[in-house]
This record gives sequence, structure tokens and C-alpha cells, in this order.
Amino acid sequence: MSEEKNFKGLLKDLQSQQNYRDFSWKGTFWEYLDLVKKNPKVTRNAFQRMYDMIVSAGSSEYTDFKKKITHYKFFDDETSGGKDAVFGLDVHLMKFVNVIRAAAHGYGTEKRVILLHGPVGSAKSTIVRSLKRGLERYSKTDEGALYTFEWLDNPEKPHGLLGQGVYEMISPMHEDPILLIPEDMRPKFLDELNRGERGEFRVNVAGDLCPASRFIFTKLMDRHDGDLTKVLDYIRVRRMILSESDRIGIGTFQPKDEKNQDSTELTGDINYRKIAEYGSDSDPRAFNFDGEFNIANRGMIEFVEVLKLDVAFLYDLLGASQEHRVKPKKFAQTHIDEVIIGHTNEPEYRKLQNNEFMEALRDRTVKIDIPYITRLEAEIQIYKKDFDSRRLRGVSIAPHTIEMAAMWAILTRLEKPKKANLTRLQKLKLYNGKTLPNFTEDNVKELRKEVKREGLEGISPRYIQDKISNAIVAAQQNNRGSVNPFMVMNELESGLKNHSLLSNEELKTEYRELLSVVKQEYEEIIKSEVQRAISADDSALARLCANYIDNMKAYTQREKVRNQFTGQDDEPDERLMRSIEEKIEIPESRKDDFRREIMYYIGALSLENKRFDYKTNERLHKAFELKLFEDQKDSIKLTSLVSSVADKGTQEKIDIVKTRLIKDFGYDEISATDVLTYVASIFARGDVKNKT
Repeated sequence: MSEEKNFKGLLKDLQSQQNYRDFSWKGTFWEYLDLVKKNPKVTRNAFQRMYDMIVSAGSSEYTDFKKKITHYKFFDDETSGGKDAVFGLDVHLMKFVNVIRAAAHGYGTEKRVILLHGPVGSAKSTIVRSLKRGLERYSKTDEGALYTFEWLDNPEKPHGLLGQGVYEMISPMHEDPILLIPEDMRPKFLDELNRGERGEFRVNVAGDLCPASRFIFTKLMDRHDGDLTKVLDYIRVRRMILSESDRIGIGTFQPKDEKNQDSTELTGDINYRKIAEYGSDSDPRAFNFDGEFNIANRGMIEFVEVLKLDVAFLYDLLGASQEHRVKPKKFAQTHIDEVIIGHTNEPEYRKLQNNEFMEALRDRTVKIDIPYITRLEAEIQIYKKDFDSRRLRGVSIAPHTIEMAAMWAILTRLEKPKKANLTRLQKLKLYNGKTLPNFTEDNVKELRKEVKREGLEGISPRYIQDKISNAIVAAQQNNRGSVNPFMVMNELESGLKNHSLLSNEELKTEYRELLSVVKQEYEEIIKSEVQRAISADDSALARLCANYIDNMKAYTQREKVRNQFTGQDDEPDERLMRSIEEKIEIPESRKDDFRREIMYYIGALSLENKRFDYKTNERLHKAFELKLFEDQKDSIKLTSLVSSVADKGTQEKIDIVKTRLIKDFGYDEISATDVLTYVASIFARGDVKNKT
């Protein structure tokens, strides 16, 4: 019994009765008008509501290669913990929001089908899903509140228009109560409703009632000799919450087999059980206005793979977009107010372009490209979201594993650079914001302009996600403990053999070659990290820096250096200085200029009461690390890891390096050992290339 009390108490704490009362608000038509006067935005159309929903989540601005970009936080999906967050598509989402904004202002795009176009797995469905979930949440807020109405009958003196024994009937298409004002009266009525309104928004409800509500309205007007005020007494206004599950304001249509497609799925169908009650199949009360267009009224409808629709459906789609009307069977055209969004893949869109019979649809379509991501850091975010530490059990992912998988994915999407001196990997790094010699922001803008289909082809994120999952499962089964980049890259390569969307053998060969490029890049990264871990002795770096500065100062000032051991004055140590300078590719011909530049720099710091140390100059810092690594790697004998034979002193030094990898570079015990062993094997082969 105590458990029952605990759970009942928990449910009461979780449930907000105030919210429930707000959501279930009911009132008269006249009370609704009071609400409209206080907040005219409750009468917004579907495009206005969607635009306000997106903007209300906030936005930020940044500059990307001299182009001003707006990032809409709505697509971060923070309310769901980032489950449907969209990364790297800010430019394309800007175009989408601009289309919605233009439609909200009535500039013409409200008469178009919004078509999200892109390759498989490019987040088209995710964007639409975010919009649908967002509308559901927004309709539950005070800012996003909207209302519909229901017809009432008096049990004591029934008018009998709602059916036998039926005393309440909600508007079949959840229409705005303002539509109850006849169109010929509405302009003057709205002028009065908007009188004194100083805000930007003015009530402007367009359209007319659906056939069922129009039938009841007409009959009641006849009964009351045209007295509209008496007819409105049969109306009860209620709060409306959009819900895809309850089929209120959000619809989804997915094409089926051509033989089974039926246009009534979009516009509703006759209820044959009610024909006997009402006596005719043309009585609108005997019709179910529950097609996807009908139930999506006041919200949005999603067309999955819209270009696979049968031609008969396309006629409905054209009328719905251009005229905001649909044609139910045996009834007049019916007004709808909804955002129509379809999405399609590349092959289907090419068919649309080549089909002259689809010209009308092309003319009524606003295409928004949703390509694959071509920026590395954004692609990494996709996989980090899916494979974070909270989801993994008994296995870790080594540093750079996700980065290397993402790098390969993007390389497959990039077109080969036309510049002979630029590789695809360098292009990837430029796109990711890294600076390269002889390349400016303007050069990167030119690179982007010269490509036409970049991001519309290549490997999809789904393939990468599947292969990372395979590697994780294999590691768990083998009690491996850690997934490293080579395990994932092996999965990526073996999967190409049976890739369902990749039949071109030349392309498969090209993708395998790109995997080799990624492996080489990974080797350079981990060699650099191990080098830095070995040379990360602050005191040794400081001593090396001081020694270099003393010798360089003596050289530039034509002096000698006091030998700390003998106490005598010696010539500056040219071998030491060159061994450091060569690490950052300072040629012999420029050594004097370089040394003078450093001395001027030290003097400038001194005037500001600042002291030069090994961290002050980034290039010299790198040179000191590489020099120290070169001096220490033999004493550490890292190659002993390959043979698993190491004396106590060597093992202690290796353990220090491993600790630094864990502390400074994010490795764990297993992955740090793996990386050290692999880099040791490279050293054992004599394959050591210092990367500057």
C-alpha cells in the first residue's frame, strides 16, 4: 500500500493540473473574441505560427568565410536533449526559414509545396520531424495557443442536426471560430476586431467552413431566420493542442503500392454506416473528413517521398498548394490552412526534371537543398551525439575514432579540387576553417562556388553509424574494451563490398583509396601526440628554451656564452640552434633574419614588462618539443614495447608518457597502450617523419 501511495504521489507531482485546465479551456464565442482582443496571434495561419515557433527559440549570427550566417536554435532540439539536432546545415536552414517567413507575410511562397531535396540520410526527415514535434510543443504554450470550436445541441429541445442522440460535435477540420462569421460580413467585422490594435499583427482569417459545419450553420440560420447571434449560441470554443498521434493539425502521407493508392486517404471518404441515418451519401454529415489534408488543417502535412505519388494525388497536391483547397468526393472544394512539406531523394528529383507532365508541380515547388555535411566538425557532432559515453556499455571509443570516420565520409562527398596544388584532404581542412599557406578566405569561397553537386553524393551518415555500431558490438563480444580508428576503418572498407547503394566499382576503388589517405592522416596525428607526450617535460623544455635564447642572443650580439660546467666563455652553439630551427624548416639562408626577429620580439615583450618563455612563440614551442622528442626517444626506448621487453627504468618512462596521453589527450588505459604500441611499431620500421 505504501508503494501505491508513493507512485500516486509521484504522478501527482509530475502532473500539472494547471496545464491540464489551460489545455482544456472552453468558452463561448464571445469569450473567444475577448481572447482575440487580448492576443490577436491566436488567429495566426499555419505559416505564421510555424515561423513564430522557429524564431521564438532564438538565433545567433556568425560569419563563415565572409558570409553572414544565422543559426536558428530551434533546430538544436534542446527541448528533447538534442535527439533530433541538425548539424552543419545552417545555410540551408536559413533558406528554409526565409521561405516560411515570406509565406507568413503572404509574399507568395504560401502557395507552394516546400520540397526538401537531398541524398539519403541527409537529415530531411529529421528536419520535418523536428517541425512536427515543435508544433506540438508550441501549441501547448501560451505563446502558441490556438482554438477551434464544437457544435452543441440542447438535449431538452434538440435541433437534431448533429445526429441521433448526439449533442456535441467538434469541427471536423478544427477550424478557427472566426470562420463562423460569413465572408461577406467578415471584412467589417475584422476591422472592428482590429480597432485600436497597435501591434504589428492584425487578425485576418481567410477561407470558409468545411461542408459539414457549413451544412449545420445553414440549417441553424434557416431555423433562426438568419439571426447569426442566435446561431453562435450553439457554438462552444475550445483550446486546441496539435498532435500527430491524435491526428489533430499534423498529417503524414507516405506513398504505397500504386495498386493500393487511394486519393480518399488525402481528402476523406464516405461513412457508409451514417448514410442510413442521414438518407444520402451527399449529406456532409455522412462523410469522414479525416484524410491527411483534412486532419492537418491549422498545422502541417508531411509528404514522404512526395515524387513517388500517383498522378491522381498530384492534382490534389497542386490545388492544396496553389488554391489552399482540396476536393472531397461529392462535395465542393474545401479550404485548408496548412504548411505542405515534401521530401525526396536525388533519383526521384531527376525524374521530376525530365518529366514534362510534371511541369505544373515543378512550377508550384520551392526546392530547398539538404545536402550532406562538408564541414568536419559538424559531421563529428552527429556521431558524438549517437555514441556518447552514456550509451556505451563496457567499451570506450578511442580518441580520433569518430573523427577519422567522419573525415572519410566527407572526403567521399567532396569533388576533386581543380587546383593542381590542392589535395582533397587539404580542401577538407580549409572547409573546416584551418588556414593553409597561400589560401585565403576568398580562395575558399571560390572553391565552394566552382562545385555544383558537392554534398549531393558520397557516403551517408547512416552507413558510418552502422559501421561504428558494428565495431562497438565486435569489441564488446571480444571483451576488447576499446574501439580504435583502425577497427572502424576496417568495418568501413569491408562494408563497401556489399553496399546497397554503391554499384560502381571505380567509385568503390576511389573510396578505398580515400580510406588510405585517412589512415595516413591518423598515423601523423598519433605520432605527433606521442611526440608531444614524450617531450611534455616542462622543466626540460624551459632549460632547452633558455639554452637556445642564450646562444641566439650571443650570436646576434657577436658575444660568447659562459659555459656553466667549465666556467669559460665559448662560441655560440651553432649545432644546437640549427637542430632546433630545422624542426620548423628555417633554411640556412634565413637563420640570421629569424634570430633577429626573435630578438626584436623578446625586446618588445621586455618593454611591456613581459618575460619570454618556451610557450610564448608557437613555432618555437613546436620546435622545442620536436627537438626534445628527438633527444629523448632513444633513452625512453619506446620500440621496446614492440618486443614487450623493457627494463624497469624504461618502463617507468613509458608509464609517464602513457599518463600524459591519458591526462592531456583524452585516452584511457587501453587506448593509450594501443597508440604507444602502434607508434612504437612505426619507429621500429624507421618510419619517423616529423610533422611541423
